[in-house]
Amino acid sequence: MRFLPGLICLLPLLSPLAHAELIDDVNDRGELRIALEANTPPFNYKEDGDKLTGFEVELGQQLANELDVRADFIVTDASDLLEGVESGKYDVALNHIALTPELKERFAFSAPYSQVDSQLLAHEEPQPRPMVLVQALTEEKPKAATPVSLAIPFQKGNPAFQASIDSALARIKADGRLEALSQKWFTEPK
Repeated sequence: MRFLPGLICLLPLLSPLAHAELIDDVNDRGELRIALEANTPPFNYKEDGDKLTGFEVELGQQLANELDVRADFIVTDASDLLEGVESGKYDVALNHIALTPELKERFAFSAPYSQVDSQLLAHEEPQPRPMVLVQALTEEKPKAATPVSLAIPFQKGNPAFQASIDSALARIKADGRLEALSQKWFTEPK
């Protein structure tokens, strides 16, 4: 019986509930820290100097509103974006991140928020590469670009956060706000 007080002290450490959930941290801070690069219109970019705008900026604001917290956008570069999410520096990255098997090994993901043409995600290369010309031997039409699912990565081991994000996204989809954002940012004006 003399070990009982020691065991009682260890129980919280052994409990899976002892792990602080990301949603608790977000609620305690009153803000959702959203990392993005702010350099890829129409997804996210700076307008009129330093005003953030774009599809993902508006989506991030709506997600934070649904979680009843403030959106705190942090502009970073590609080298820090995912590493910052992995380390806990940022809660999520909202930067047109494709749901790939490699990233699924490192991160938990929200439900997809968009399907886009993979060519839309291609970044221009800073320096031109030598062109290689290949003559097609067939008359086949070029294949259509593969659609890619975009989702929001965050640290693994946060099921309550995942449920909260997915629920917020579902509400944004269900009432038409996500479709309205897609129309606003991805439909060419007539």
